[in-house]
Amino acid sequence: MFLVVLIAMTVTVFLTSLLSGIFGMAGGLILLWVLLFLYPVGTAIAIHGVIQTVSNGSRAWFSRAYIDWKILGMLCLGVLAASAFLFFVDYTPNLIVVLIGVGLMPILVWLPLKRLQLDASRPSHAFLGGLLSGALVISVGVAGPTIDVFFIRTQMDRRKVIATKASIQTLSHLTKIAFYWDAAINLPPADWISFLIAAPLAILGAHTGSGIVQKMTDANFRAWTRWVVTAVGAVYLTQGLMKLV
Repeated sequence: MFLVVLIAMTVTVFLTSLLSGIFGMAGGLILLWVLLFLYPVGTAIAIHGVIQTVSNGSRAWFSRAYIDWKILGMLCLGVLAASAFLFFVDYTPNLIVVLIGVGLMPILVWLPLKRLQLDASRPSHAFLGGLLSGALVISVGVAGPTIDVFFIRTQMDRRKVIATKASIQTLSHLTKIAFYWDAAINLPPADWISFLIAAPLAILGAHTGSGIVQKMTDANFRAWTRWVVTAVGAVYLTQGLMKLV
């Protein structure tokens, strides 16, 4: 059984990280969907956090020289504020809420983002971005393009955007691991061993995906990202509505 879980997680982590390396978020959505089939909601979100921490953490470390610490600080305050609130109200995840919540998230990729006037370089906007990202990543497991909408209008160099986003995403995933630790601590040791072995492949998948995306045009990248994320969201939403009915 251990070998089956190890092979399945290794393949899943690599392929979903490859997608994330190309499209930015689709892989994380698919990985969570797979984990929700295998484990209770809280446990699935915690495991997802471990794997995504490795993926995002590696990107943040490799590009650490470009992190905008002022923006990151405000984003962190927002994430911590959301975490404290959800902890205070003793939030418990529900599978239907997670499925529908994630299913609706791709709507963001179709919004006219340039008209929203959101800018992460403004402290209040950065705090709001962290607040929304923290609330979503804990309540439904992923934040999707939430952070992206706050960087679309910044004048930051693309390397600073990538580094700062990777850093706040790493913190968000660490936060949800802590939030759902009790749900995950009772997993069989063999499962955790398989996750820890598979997790480094997230780095390889992300690196491979980055090489592929360099060969895409901006127009193709935006079009494929929208449709891939929308397709994944449609699966989530359909499954959630079916369980609701």
